[in-house]
Amino acid sequence: MLAGVLAGVLAGCGDNLSDPFVELVRVSGETPFAAGCGGAQSNGRVFPSVEVEPSLAIDPTDPQHLIAAWQQDRWSSGGANGIGIAASFDGGASWTASAPRLGRCSGGDEAYDRATDPWLAIAADGTAYLLALVFDSASPRNAMVSSRSIDGGVTWGEPSVLRADSDSDVFNDKNSITADPRDPGRVYAVWDRLTGLDHPTEPTTTGPTWFARTTDGVWEPARAIYDPGPDAQTLANAIAVLPDGTLVDVFDLITGASGNTPGNAVAVIRSTDKGQTWSDATLVATMRGQGVQDPYNHVFIRSGADLPQIAVDAASGALYLVWQDHFDDAGVDGALIASSLDGGVTWSAPRRVNGAPDAAFTPNVAVAADGTVGVMYYDLRNVRPADADAFRVTAWLATSHDGGVVWSDEALSEPFDLRPALLQNAYFLGDYQAMVAAGDAFVPLFVGANARSDDKTDVFVRVVK
Repeated sequence: MLAGVLAGVLAGCGDNLSDPFVELVRVSGETPFAAGCGGAQSNGRVFPSVEVEPSLAIDPTDPQHLIAAWQQDRWSSGGANGIGIAASFDGGASWTASAPRLGRCSGGDEAYDRATDPWLAIAADGTAYLLALVFDSASPRNAMVSSRSIDGGVTWGEPSVLRADSDSDVFNDKNSITADPRDPGRVYAVWDRLTGLDHPTEPTTTGPTWFARTTDGVWEPARAIYDPGPDAQTLANAIAVLPDGTLVDVFDLITGASGNTPGNAVAVIRSTDKGQTWSDATLVATMRGQGVQDPYNHVFIRSGADLPQIAVDAASGALYLVWQDHFDDAGVDGALIASSLDGGVTWSAPRRVNGAPDAAFTPNVAVAADGTVGVMYYDLRNVRPADADAFRVTAWLATSHDGGVVWSDEALSEPFDLRPALLQNAYFLGDYQAMVAAGDAFVPLFVGANARSDDKTDVFVRVVK
């Protein structure tokens, strides 16, 4: 049983790889799941007490109320034993843990032994929603499910199944959930549903965007809203709600998906009727990211490449997209941003956010109440050529007060050694990290690696004024 307050404020200073997370709050802790809770499995290796891929939601009715989620006990072959949840009612200073019933390890549906891709939203009336993918590692069963909490994330109801499949040719993937901040009855879920997996090298595969919404808090049947056609797919769909209720869904549009060199582009679709109908896709920019690797052993980071993130200015309606890509012919990946002032119809040319020329990865974005744009990312500016025994990564927050033209940045952590986050053949902190705005402050939630063999990663939070 998960219970109790997990986090405390960590204090310290200096460049110390043994304890780099100074002045941060540790949100996660040791695994709450029993060894072997998912049953006998031969597919991959589990890493107990490894937390990755966090999500964070802030209550529109109470900025002191936050809910965090993450994958708990990551598997090398994908997914985790379950989803960890923690709620804070004091602005992130302390956290109370819970476990939604998603899969075997948390006492949920025995048909699924793994869970992944947690995403949170809090509706305008304070009701919390969790969206996650559950699947069975030994069969084709997979489902997109949503659980609801009416007590601020302390307890969670039985999950609703938005879409389930048991055909080996089909898989649901890379989901997100967004609440309308003004309409308490409207919550939007979106993901991609891949077909043709039995013959992935044939140009007949598809990957349309699937969508479900609530009306008065009740989920409607899920349906496809955008299909790029054969040999193409969407990936990492995420919706922003404009002040007038318009929905803008961003995704990676992949073409030539069955080939060795598929094309990738940031694209959006729009809905002006709360998701009933949708526009065709608008291309924002091509993506040419090369990935980021350890310069000493050439191990790659599994990062947020090809996974764009979106945020909206609640006052002006300005939209901001960020993604990992390289900005010039040097081919070094960085954090890029594009903006729209007309509801997503047209977009600016991309600009680089990260304040150093070194490789940067896995950006996410939020907009404060005063219009300040914040982008959190990791970078390699503190990698030391003489220090091949450690691969130093630093988390940063960049802010812009002029709509994304001029940026300044500050470190969110001391540099930390990423090598403890080696899960099989790549370093992994998550395909995405998280950040919300609380008034004029930014609250980033991100994963850092520990120099402990029994607790390789943890989730940390910091409030930045």
